[in-house]
Amino acid sequence: MDIIKQLSWRYATKQFDQTKKIAEADWRVLLESLRLAPSAYGLQPWKFVIVENPLIRKQLRTYSYHQTQVTDASHFMVLCAKTILDTDYVDAYIQEMARVREKPVESYTAFRTMIVDDIAERSLKSVQEWNRRQVYLALGFVLATAAYMGIDACPLEGFKPKSYDRILGLKEQGLTAVVCVALGYRDANDKTIARKKVRFSAQDIFIHT
Repeated sequence: MDIIKQLSWRYATKQFDQTKKIAEADWRVLLESLRLAPSAYGLQPWKFVIVENPLIRKQLRTYSYHQTQVTDASHFMVLCAKTILDTDYVDAYIQEMARVREKPVESYTAFRTMIVDDIAERSLKSVQEWNRRQVYLALGFVLATAAYMGIDACPLEGFKPKSYDRILGLKEQGLTAVVCVALGYRDANDKTIARKKVRFSAQDIFIHT
């Protein structure tokens, strides 16, 4: 019941207390939750850009419709998707899998073939959309973890990805900005704190067959 209590407590924080910072130990937990997030085939087609430079955060705010969360939250992160998935990336993943599980790379030949064939059958646009969907799985993990820890968060899609890509040099890294998340602690003056959470009832959203 603790997690339900905390998920009910959380909301998309609109105004952060600029004087409160996330402790380093807690921040490491949040980062680990992202690292442990699931993805298709376990490929992890993403990178997470932690924007620490206040000048860059100020720049990004300009291209985020001037949302204050970008600059005022304790931490601000841009969740990015890979723009391509090639065999080199798949091979690196297979090699890491073999290392971690202490098995020969050859034992994963069939698995590798399945992944490579799946990617080959997709258009570039399809692969990019697929990667973007994986990023949202990671977003869900960090939002739930933050809520459980009593840390406020706000996911942001209201920004101009091309401008983010340019400012952060993402295109050169084979990445594109997908969604952002601001993390920290709510300001007591945030007018949205008292708003009741609006969700459809369980009978309205669950279908039993």
